[in-house]
Amino acid sequence: MTTTAPSPSSAADLSTVDDLRTGFHEDLGPGERATLVSWLAFTATFAAVRLVTYSIRDKKGPFRNVSVGGAHIHHYMWGIGLLSGVGAVAVRGDDRVRRHPLVAGAYGSGLALIVDEFALLLDLQDVYWAKQGRVSVDLGVGAVALGGVGFAALPLLRRLARHRGARRGRSVA
Repeated sequence: MTTTAPSPSSAADLSTVDDLRTGFHEDLGPGERATLVSWLAFTATFAAVRLVTYSIRDKKGPFRNVSVGGAHIHHYMWGIGLLSGVGAVAVRGDDRVRRHPLVAGAYGSGLALIVDEFALLLDLQDVYWAKQGRVSVDLGVGAVALGGVGFAALPLLRRLARHRGARRGRSVA
């Protein structure tokens, strides 16, 4: 059996993934890990919901609105359900369960589902697709989501920079 050595770029990619995984578990405390997972879930869910809702509106792709008895079920309802579940875990769950990454992810995702339809909740009217402000709201929430991920990931990014600098120093010497 013949094996080939990994290319330098794939070896660097593997060490980056290993550095991030190690940093996630060693450099971040439980609260920082939960914060990062929540922001990542919020950002991914918000982006996915935007893509799905635009595809529904344009009648492209497999997605359709969900209706029960002729009434449209808005996705903020699923967000309220997720946050209710997270609240129940927070109130009743033991520490091991409360600190589980799925709880943090559910919190971030539920919040994104609600924030995406915040105008509907404020006005109690379906102004979801009104042109005025829709694009700016999308961009604003998207920027806030990415900014939150950036701030939550700072300890990991610093670790990655330290390890890359240390590797460069070793390879030069």
